[in-house]
Amino acid sequence: MTHNRAFGSGADLHALRRPLILLAMILLALTAFASSAYAHAVTAGDKGYIMEVSGMKLIPFMYLGAKHMVTGYDHLLFLFGVVFFLYKMKHVAIYVSLFAIGHSTTMLAGVYFGWNFSSYLIDAIIGLSVVYKALDNLGAYQRWFGFQPNTKAATLIFGFFHGLGLATKILDYNIAKDGLLPNLLAFNVGVELGQILALAAILIIMGFWRKTAGFWKHAYTANVVMMSAGFILVGYQLTGFFLT
Repeated sequence: MTHNRAFGSGADLHALRRPLILLAMILLALTAFASSAYAHAVTAGDKGYIMEVSGMKLIPFMYLGAKHMVTGYDHLLFLFGVVFFLYKMKHVAIYVSLFAIGHSTTMLAGVYFGWNFSSYLIDAIIGLSVVYKALDNLGAYQRWFGFQPNTKAATLIFGFFHGLGLATKILDYNIAKDGLLPNLLAFNVGVELGQILALAAILIIMGFWRKTAGFWKHAYTANVVMMSAGFILVGYQLTGFFLT
């Protein structure tokens, strides 16, 4: 249906030569960005608003949810990996819906019931979700272990962790109980709207890229870059966990 094309090792090495500088620049940029931001953090102004506001504020929380999604590089990397080899819109809809269900469930439940886990460990797992999807796109599991993991189940499960990561961050900001449920629902609606916008941009870019002669040549490199970015996120979060 949507599964991955195997990459030959000789062609892979040749395809990697030209984009090596781009790969290094992306990894350095992610490292620099990670030094001053967490995957699920919000800006100082938004953090102050969340901590100080009380009562039902539907539009502001909807805006914050949309902003979080379109600026959340961990979400975007994972979504990029999920749709990388999806060519039919019905398949895109299925996988994105599974991710949205997982993300929404744990975000809402985590904040409402106060599931307070280490944000470092949760965000490390989120980094691993990016690594997992890149390896899946590269066909690594079939070559290494001789089987293909259930991609739908994995998308749902990692969606749970993405939502839990956001929940742990919101709990750190001591969101007011007054108006909590409607504000959370509004935030979640914003997240889904932001996801639609981000996904639309990704699909447009992918649509143009797939029509070029170099798509298959550079598809391997793109997933190596994504996998490397995921490992950087994991390393940064685990460093934070052991040093704090």
